[in-house]
Amino acid sequence: MTDKNRSQWDLCRFIETLTYFEVIPFLNWVQQLIQGRPSDNQDRPNGGRNMGVILVAGATGGVGKRVVRRLGERGFNVRCLVRDIEKARSILGNDVDLVVADITKPETLTPIVLTNIQAVVCCTAVRVQPVEGDTADRAKYNQGIKFYLPEIVGDTPENVEYQGVKNLVEAAAKYLPTAGEKLIFDFTKPSDELKNIWGALDDVVMGGVSASNFQLLENTAMFAGNVSTANSGGFASVRTKNFTPPFNLSGYQGVELRVKGDGQRYKIFLRTETAWDGVGYSYSFDTVANTWINIRIPFADLVPVFRAKVVKDCPSIETSKVSSFQLMLSKFEYDGALNPKFTPGGFALQVESIKAFGGETLPQFVLVSSAGVTRPGRPGINLDEEPPAVRLNDQLGGILTWKLRGEDSLRASGIPYTIIRPCALTEEAGSKELIFEQGDNIRGKISREDVAELCVQVLQQPRARNLTFEVKQGENKADTLNWQQLFSHLQADK
Repeated sequence: MTDKNRSQWDLCRFIETLTYFEVIPFLNWVQQLIQGRPSDNQDRPNGGRNMGVILVAGATGGVGKRVVRRLGERGFNVRCLVRDIEKARSILGNDVDLVVADITKPETLTPIVLTNIQAVVCCTAVRVQPVEGDTADRAKYNQGIKFYLPEIVGDTPENVEYQGVKNLVEAAAKYLPTAGEKLIFDFTKPSDELKNIWGALDDVVMGGVSASNFQLLENTAMFAGNVSTANSGGFASVRTKNFTPPFNLSGYQGVELRVKGDGQRYKIFLRTETAWDGVGYSYSFDTVANTWINIRIPFADLVPVFRAKVVKDCPSIETSKVSSFQLMLSKFEYDGALNPKFTPGGFALQVESIKAFGGETLPQFVLVSSAGVTRPGRPGINLDEEPPAVRLNDQLGGILTWKLRGEDSLRASGIPYTIIRPCALTEEAGSKELIFEQGDNIRGKISREDVAELCVQVLQQPRARNLTFEVKQGENKADTLNWQQLFSHLQADK
């Protein structure tokens, strides 16, 4: 190659690239020291985190606040729907995402509340408390013990348990993803997290002069730059840092990109190795100039590649440990073949989302209801043997009747759901054995801790989809709970 065909190589950009991706640990440590950044891995991207949001309604209640805590401990993105933000901060702390809304007022269920939700856990309930009165008819006796009837405090059961739940169901249905999909990156909602994950990885690492960047714009991300074939180069790319832990995409069939390109052919890489220069599983896709299209990439169609050469006898991608993603525009296809749609110079690829598709359908709306909702007015029921909520349903504004109507609104919505009907809730310690039944006949009690854990578990259990069940605690402490087995004998709603 003659000197006139060579361009000035950028040593500083070469070092910046290697430092960003932590290829040279010493340089990365020096940069952290100079910038005052922590040297541990606390800001490393987390593939185990569900990139979509779990919306918790009733987040300050006895069950709701426990659901929020447990989801956070497991790395989920949690958004708390609350009516009083100051009260919520005092209960939930300052490290949670709070949005102000009221399910009884549908106009407050805005995109700010619902954008990017992956699932909803609804723990809302009217407040019920015993109120002492000064008249004899307000007091009741049970085996000679005087107690006072409970009263509804605040909004009515009809507004909260039925109309409020219905409002939330109808609003969420417009934002929940298609069943069987897992959102990996949503660029319609820019964040510092997304911005800090992706970095340029161009042919400067091999002596070239191509340059690209990755910008988060309004409702999209832009992979753009200039590709040059000078210095035997010819590719530009953006790549994520390694995720710790990696993404677990087992159970899905592939990934789907929603993109708007410039008519050129691009590549995507999924990597299961954290090594800088390891094998990547690649797929080439064509774009249509200035047109949004969806690109579905089955995992079975990914090609194992090392430095643009196909790796023979390489095993299929291990989808349970996808550690990084990469987008690329390259002069080459594979094994020396040229990209038939490549043009040097400026390029631009907009990306709206990357998601996994073809997975098992998980519950997307978990509703905490109550045991006993079908018993008021049921023929043959002996009210003397029923818990207070059933005996006093009429005095409490038909609370169980309206809870059942709320359940029905969820069943009719078409959203994959789980309806949990706990028996009497207690403040006792959790981790008890659980007894599940259907038919609304059981009586007993259950810790709010165990109900919260159950809410978190059903979000990850396909067997729990479209189930309604009652639950109470058993007599013994549970060693371990096999959730699949617990759900296996329950029948889906028809």
